[in-house]
Amino acid sequence: MIITSMKPIYLDYAATTPVDERVAQKMVDCLTAQGNYGNPASLHHYGQLAKVSVEEARDQVADLLSADSSEVIFTSGATESNNLAIKGTANLYQRKGKHIITFKTEHKAVLDPCQYLEKQGFNVTYLTPLPNGKIDIAQLQAAITPETILVSAMHVNNETGLVQDLAAIAHVTSQAGVFLHVDAAQSAGKIPINVRDIPIDLLSMSVHKFYGPKGIGALYLRKKPRIRVAPLIHGGGHEQGMRSGTLPTHQIVGLGAACFYAKQEMQRNYDYITSLRNIFLDEIKSITCLQLNADLAYCIPHIINVRFEGMLSDAILKRLPNIAASTASACQAKSTEGSYVLRALGLTQEQVKSSMRFSFGKMTTVDEIKQAAKAITHLFS
Repeated sequence: MIITSMKPIYLDYAATTPVDERVAQKMVDCLTAQGNYGNPASLHHYGQLAKVSVEEARDQVADLLSADSSEVIFTSGATESNNLAIKGTANLYQRKGKHIITFKTEHKAVLDPCQYLEKQGFNVTYLTPLPNGKIDIAQLQAAITPETILVSAMHVNNETGLVQDLAAIAHVTSQAGVFLHVDAAQSAGKIPINVRDIPIDLLSMSVHKFYGPKGIGALYLRKKPRIRVAPLIHGGGHEQGMRSGTLPTHQIVGLGAACFYAKQEMQRNYDYITSLRNIFLDEIKSITCLQLNADLAYCIPHIINVRFEGMLSDAILKRLPNIAASTASACQAKSTEGSYVLRALGLTQEQVKSSMRFSFGKMTTVDEIKQAAKAITHLFS
């Protein structure tokens, strides 16, 4: 590992984000003896104060999604939410059928639970998206059978930033009477999500993707028509019996606060990050071997995936010790095969190996963008 005296420019916001200082302060206020440290399940004064804070945070999460607070279940993050949604739905509704549909470009937190269920006797169909990354709606519709109980689809791809048309997907699933689970880890807090307008049944989110703490997230479960999931964790019956465990007040308060600020500042952040992306691309456009791996018209500005034809991205990163970016998602960091997402989109192994992901956040500065672009361009001059 290369350690430099100067702090590297952080362009890996898709992996995780710093905690907003306002959020951090609210969390600290729930940790010490002078603060709101009680167990929310306790009936005494301290417990009830904590419970009030927890329920306020639940309201804030629900407000971000245009949901009802009773539809929000706290989890340790999107990975657990995905597992609870997929395994919990499969186990509870398997009498209706044992067929699940998902896509080859999903996060490992969806693909691995699906593979686990296959070993338990479930049938999983893994559809290949169109070359541009979009889900083929006609293909999805054709894949649904009388045995299908669940479709799991990512809203925003964590490697390319591509945004799926949730309304079109949800129209298919609702017409077929099939549950729809959405992995919104990369979209929640960044772009609007309205579960009242779009018939989503289950939705997973992690707040460390939008300036909250790691280790906390939520699962949205539609109440009308009602859907439940079989719990993965037993012991105490917390969270409507679907996720037992003492509620971490400080993390939940951080989740709620991050959701509150995200909703208030969403458009401003989106516009600012769009400007950062455009500056970055403009600054590196002179690199002749540079190619985009996704159509920006279909992507959020927070993530861009590019490739440097004929160059190995790992080698490029080693020559850029003052830039913190990635060659694939964080969950694939130890893989030597490169991005399975890009391979599923039709890229060759050589193109995959030459690809890099840059992701931006509200704390990224224009000066950092220009410095990073200058360093990258210098390698090819």
